This record gives sequence, structure tokens and C-alpha cells, in this order.
Amino acid sequence: MNLETNKITVKKTHSEVFEFLTKVENFEQLMPENTEKFEANDDSFLFSLKGMPEIRLKMKEKNTDNLVVLASTNDKFPFTLTGTIHKRDEDFSEVQLVFEGQFNAMMAMMIKNPIQKFINTLAENIEKI
Repeated sequence: MNLETNKITVKKTHSEVFEFLTKVENFEQLMPENTEKFEANDDSFLFSLKGMPEIRLKMKEKNTDNLVVLASTNDKFPFTLTGTIHKRDEDFSEVQLVFEGQFNAMMAMMIKNPIQKFINTLAENIEKI
């Protein structure tokens, strides 16, 4: 299952956005209002949303100021969340989030809308940083 957000314009340089997204503790600022728990350490963070199980995301890849990949540490819920950052001009950048997961058809059908809403909220909140 692949889901993506619209490209979001951020009034920050691409390197500023990259630096922000590579610090896992900053994701607390991007979480939806219904976040019940958020705990960060050096390279991962744990969060839970109301009515959902806890999920831990670990920094998997950081690449040349334009790519940040987080991966789930749960084998039963395997997915990645990739942020691509592109320079738009000197003061603006463009960010897009892509969710990629391996789920059976029934699970994919159940989680598609909540996951799309979640990544859209993250992207909208990136716009406000």
C-alpha cells in the first residue's frame, strides 16, 4: 500500500527542513491533536493516537539534504514513511510524505483512510514549522 501527501510549500530552506526532520524529537510538533503519547530517543520515537496501538518509528536513512526515511520497528505493522525535500528557491522548499507498507487486502482497506489522514496532518504541520 502506497499513500502520499500533496507537495507542501514551506517557508524554510531545504537544509533547514532537512535538519528539522532528521531530529526525531521534532516530530512531536507535527503530530495530530489526538496524540496520546510521544517519547523520543536518539534515533527513534514512539507515539500513539487515540484508539490506535503504539508505533515506534526509527530513523532508517538520511540522504543529502533531501531525503528522510523512517521505518516501523514492528514486524506486524511494517512500513516506511519517507519525506522528500526539494529546493524551490532560496527561502522556500517543497516537502512530500510517502507512506509505504506491506499489508494484506483487509488490513489495507481498514487503515488506508486513517493513515492518509495522519500523513496529511504531518505534512500540514510541516508547513507551519
